[in-house]
Amino acid sequence: MTTQQPQALKRTLLSVALASVGLMGLAGSASAQDDTFKVGFVTFLSGGASGPFGVPAAQGAEIVIKAINEGTLPAPYNTRGVNGLTLESVVVDEAGGPTKQVEEYRNLVQRQDVDAVIGYISSGDCLAIGPVAEEMEMFTIAFDCGTPRLFQEVENPSYLFRTGLDAVADNVGAARYLAETHPNASRIAGIQQNYAWGQDSWQDFTLAMEQLMPEAEIVNNQTPQIFQGSYGTEISALQTRRPDVIHSSMWGGDMESFVAQANARGLLAQATALLTTGESGLHRFEGQAPNGTILGGRGPFGGFMPENELSDWFRKAYEEEHGTPPSYPASKAAQAILALKYAADNSGADGVPSPEQLAAALKGAEFPSVSGTVRMALADGHQALQPMYYGEYHYEDGEASLRNVRSFPGECVSAPDGQNPQEWIKAGFPGAECD
Repeated sequence: MTTQQPQALKRTLLSVALASVGLMGLAGSASAQDDTFKVGFVTFLSGGASGPFGVPAAQGAEIVIKAINEGTLPAPYNTRGVNGLTLESVVVDEAGGPTKQVEEYRNLVQRQDVDAVIGYISSGDCLAIGPVAEEMEMFTIAFDCGTPRLFQEVENPSYLFRTGLDAVADNVGAARYLAETHPNASRIAGIQQNYAWGQDSWQDFTLAMEQLMPEAEIVNNQTPQIFQGSYGTEISALQTRRPDVIHSSMWGGDMESFVAQANARGLLAQATALLTTGESGLHRFEGQAPNGTILGGRGPFGGFMPENELSDWFRKAYEEEHGTPPSYPASKAAQAILALKYAADNSGADGVPSPEQLAAALKGAEFPSVSGTVRMALADGHQALQPMYYGEYHYEDGEASLRNVRSFPGECVSAPDGQNPQEWIKAGFPGAECD
């Protein structure tokens, strides 16, 4: 971590805390104002997930909200506000687990009188929130959580959306990247956090490897607890199996701790790490990850953002404010805020759009974003379909970069709408379009 980052972190936490207190104090009056739209924004502000994930997401959202209210976003978002309304945020810490987050969600809707909710990094949290969003009939966007179970457990959603990709796309893309760039890898191991996200990721990856690299042997998978922090036992177990590649869906502080410890112990000199969430560490590793480490950004986010007017604006605004390029959590949060503006501006509402009007506008929509064009083409129009990107980490002369980047179309890494993703993978990806 650079010397500037702790100071930036403290400034952001302070500003978020002050903003939250101020908005919560105005909950009664703000909801009654016809010129204000209130959004609850949920992200990790404390704990091991905050520094690498939650705070950058809050920073990304904050930058876009400010520009929306000033009317300074590039077209087509260059109108002031959302549907002409000032956008205010009530920021909530995601720490505490699913039960606490359900309580916080109900509080946002019933006491804070928000008009929409955006949030959730942890798959466990969003699995708990999904049914509650439908029960309370509140327009809700999951901006990051990746479990493919979200729309398996919330069938026929009306109010719940996800503007990013899921673990299926992450891990089919990871297997395709290995097949193209490391076709001779013969021994594959893994390390995953032991909850829905890690379990789903490993299942999808190994199923895809059976199809794409059937000669490769799966030799080991370690499953530490989420936020465990110390991985000496797991690293020793992996070393004894002598893998060529180590797949990991670990994220945030867990991912960074594992990389630092595995590198120090020599494991990453022996095997290439494939980190499906590794882009969040691109500008944080500072050489602690070996060159050639494979990083994913869960889609066209962070260092994988394509060049367009919105992404150029966002990169510049974020770096000017925080002294580092935006990571994928920051750009995924920005994308969710843009989706909210798109839905509000196209709702046809006179004043504050209802959850039903917002949902009707976003369902099945295509809208421009920092990641390119987003198509809400899965889960009956409630889930984004976008390309998947992977590349290699390189650190030279004090600068981190991505090399050997490959992209895979959304139709190549995601099951067609309505098909069970695991059955699709087992059947050999029928209908996949990879050209």
